[in-house]
Amino acid sequence: MPRALMLTGDAAEELDVMYPLYRIREAGWDVDVAAPSRREAQLVIHDFDPNSDAYTEKNGRKLPVDLAFAEVEVERYSALIIPGGRAPEYIRLDKDVRRITEYFFAQNLPVGLVCHGPQVPAVYGLLRGRRTACFPPLTGDMENAGAIVVDAPDVVDGNIASCRGWPDMPEFSRAFMGLLERAAVPA
Repeated sequence: MPRALMLTGDAAEELDVMYPLYRIREAGWDVDVAAPSRREAQLVIHDFDPNSDAYTEKNGRKLPVDLAFAEVEVERYSALIIPGGRAPEYIRLDKDVRRITEYFFAQNLPVGLVCHGPQVPAVYGLLRGRRTACFPPLTGDMENAGAIVVDAPDVVDGNIASCRGWPDMPEFSRAFMGLLERAAVPA
């Protein structure tokens, strides 16, 4: 059975995590969730309120974690997904997240980036010259990292599928599932 890896942590956006997690599993893939440690991650729910200048946040579900970043054996996986929320801004500082992310890019394996997820490969220079979607307030950061930001719900550039956030899940999921269907023989 093919296997995908999800990199996340506390403050990941619940829909950014759960929608692709279940969609990929529905397609017959195993998905392992990796985080800084093996304890459950606290997901959050982001929403938009006309009385707030930024998105709002409240606690969501707890997410079971299968392994810590340091335990990830990258060769076991055929795809990577990095959901959004606030988790990407701090998990990208982890040396093992760098090791993992660089492997998937070097091997040209499918990578799904949701909302704030592009912050992870961007900080390593992996989006330089690549097209990506992202949460719109990150546009300047992505462009400063050399990415070409496309304001669309389903941007595909080679092995990368990306979107702006959870409202784009239907379009993003179709695009990412297309990459998975074309992926190499499962690990």
